[in-house]
Parts: sequence; C-alpha cells; structure tokens
Amino acid sequence: MSKKQHWIITGTFVLFAILLTFLATTTFWYGKMKTAIEDARAQSSRESTLYDAEKLGRIEQMVDAYFIGETDPDKMTETLADAMIAGLGDEWSYYISAEEYASYLESVANSYVGIGVTISWEDENPKGFTIIDVTPDSPAYAAGLQIGDYMHKVNGTDVTELGMDETKMRVRGEEGTDVTLTILRGDEEFDVVVTRASIKTVNVTWELLDDDVAYIRIRNFEAHCAEDSLAAIKAAMQQGAKGIVFDLRFNPGGLKSELVTLLDALLPAGPLFRSLDYSGRETVDESDARCLELPMAVLVNVDSYSAAEFFAAAMQEYGAATIVGTQTYGKGYFQTTHELPDGSAIHISTGKYFTPNGVSLVGVGITPDRVLELSDEQYADLYYGRLAHEDDLQLQEAVQAVKSAE
Repeated sequence: MSKKQHWIITGTFVLFAILLTFLATTTFWYGKMKTAIEDARAQSSRESTLYDAEKLGRIEQMVDAYFIGETDPDKMTETLADAMIAGLGDEWSYYISAEEYASYLESVANSYVGIGVTISWEDENPKGFTIIDVTPDSPAYAAGLQIGDYMHKVNGTDVTELGMDETKMRVRGEEGTDVTLTILRGDEEFDVVVTRASIKTVNVTWELLDDDVAYIRIRNFEAHCAEDSLAAIKAAMQQGAKGIVFDLRFNPGGLKSELVTLLDALLPAGPLFRSLDYSGRETVDESDARCLELPMAVLVNVDSYSAAEFFAAAMQEYGAATIVGTQTYGKGYFQTTHELPDGSAIHISTGKYFTPNGVSLVGVGITPDRVLELSDEQYADLYYGRLAHEDDLQLQEAVQAVKSAE
C-alpha cells in the first residue's frame, strides 16, 4: 500500500469517527433540550396552578380580613366548584351538589320514591303548581289526584313560597311515610294524605291508532328504555299493528347502551353508532342481521336531544323510517359523571358521538324528511299533554308516511 493510499484510508476513518461523535453529541443535546422544554412546560403549568391557588388563597384572606358580613365556607366551596365547571363554557357539563346527586341518580334509573305526579308552574299561577301527569298505579293515582288539579300546599306550606325545587324535595321522602297536600280543583279546596312509595317512571307508552299504526312515545333513553320499547313493539304487533310511529319529541336523550340495544332490534347488519372519547379511541357499535320489517316514522322537534337525535339519524341513514317534525337541537357530545368524596359529582363532556355514516350532529341536528311546524299554542299543548291526536299535525303526517309505505 502506498503512503498516499494509507493517508486516504486513515483520513476516511477519522472523518467517520468525527461524524459519529457529532451525531452522538447532537442526539444527546437534542434529548437534553427536549427534556428541558418539557420540564419548562410542566414547570409553567405547575406555576400557573400554584398562582391560581395563591390567587384564591389571597381572595379568601381578604374576605376573612375585610368582609363585614358572615361567611359560609361550605356555600363558598359549592359556588367555586360550580363556577369551575361553568368556566369550561360547555352547556352539557355541570356540577351536581350532594343534595342533588341522589335525585340525579333517580332520574337516570327512571325510578324514585315519591307519589307519582309531574307538576308545572304555568304562567306563574298563584293557585300553585299544575299537576300535568299522574303515574298509573301510583300513590297519587290511588289518592284520586287528577291532571289539571293545582297543588296549593305541601304539609301546610304554600308551594309558591317554596318554589319548584323545594316543593319537589318536600313531596318526596322515605318510602312508607306520608305527605299532606292541599289540592285546588275548580272551586273546591281539600287536603289529601298520600303515602310515598317507590315509583318506576313510565318511560314508554303506546296505543294502536285507528289506522292499525302503533303510536309509541319514548320519553327518554335512560334505564329500561330499550326493554320497555321492545315490549311495546311486541304488544302492538300482537294486536295487528301494520306500522309504527316513534314519538321522540321533547326526549332529552339518555344512555348509549339503551339506544344501541333498541336500534339493534330495528336495523339490519351494519354500524349503528360511533363514538370518539377524550383519548382519541373510536368505538363502533354494530347491529346484527335481524331487523324489524315494518314501515316506520319518527317524530322529532327542537327539544329532541342526544340519543333521541341519533336514533332518528340512524333510522334515516338506513332508510328504515321517515323523519317528521322540525330540526333537532344538535347535541353530539357525550358526558360521564364522576362522584366526588363528599357525595357531590361533576358531569362533564368526555367525547363525541357520530351517526352510522360518521356524521357529527354538533350544532346541526337532524333535518326531518318532512318538515312540519306547530303553532306556539299547539307546541305548548303537546308539551303539557293536552294536544289531541287529531289536532297533532305532525303525528297525522307521520301516520300518513307509514301508511303510504305499507
């Protein structure tokens, strides 16, 4: 080997060694820099959290030092917790106090301890709260309470002084205990003693209309919705139903599991529902091949939310039903409830829902196949259960859609 060749080979090795050293050094310092940036971000986050805590601490100190009135630490804590969730700017996320949490769980379970009435304050009537619904086979039903009665007093206290929430709390109580209600019916005023009992909310009702079309109203998609809806469908078919109208107007939604179970029984094989959680994980619920081969229609309005909208969307995308009514609200986020150590809870949005075709309904909702508005008076009568079927233009349109598809 010549001296020239020797220097070329030696130089190549030297350059190669320098390159390796440079790469190793660069990788080392890049790693150090990345770690430093991440540490700085974490420190900044910690400092922000510490600053906020310090700010709140300073406010507390100033209140203690200068506020002339009496303070209620528990109330301040409750208000702060509520404000933190409200500060998210999400209308579907909220704080639930320990006192409210029990009622929240009852509503999700579609059962509660009470007397079995639904009340409303119409036009702030000084007579009291109007009874707009009486649950069949409930204590209220057994005591003879009627739709249209006014609940004037609870255990001697005027309900207009108590307000809606306090009235509900006083009417409810432990199973087997009594509550005395002062009722106004026409010109008559009388007291009724009602014994509280465990009440299962009537979530699904149905009837067979003159046209052999089953009218099934689903009030929410909470517990037992699918079971009760499927039982209504079976009973209607046994009585000769040739089509079905599902009424989801004023339905606020509920549990995904109930929605999927019902859709699975109605629709053929394919995706039913898609969800994307906060971690980016997608879940697709699928239907089997079994389905209900009857003409169907679904009634919706602007007060149809969440699961009610996705029920209508799935039926529409599969061409399984005609959607009748008005544009729905457009709720496409789902929430989870997290209980806190003191018995309170937070209900916060943790993911997004999508239709079988992957469409988001956020801020958009469902556009019915047949758009039909009700007057303000008809809308109110429908809400309070006073609108007769023959005067319900949306229902009549849905029945015609079912009949034309037979």
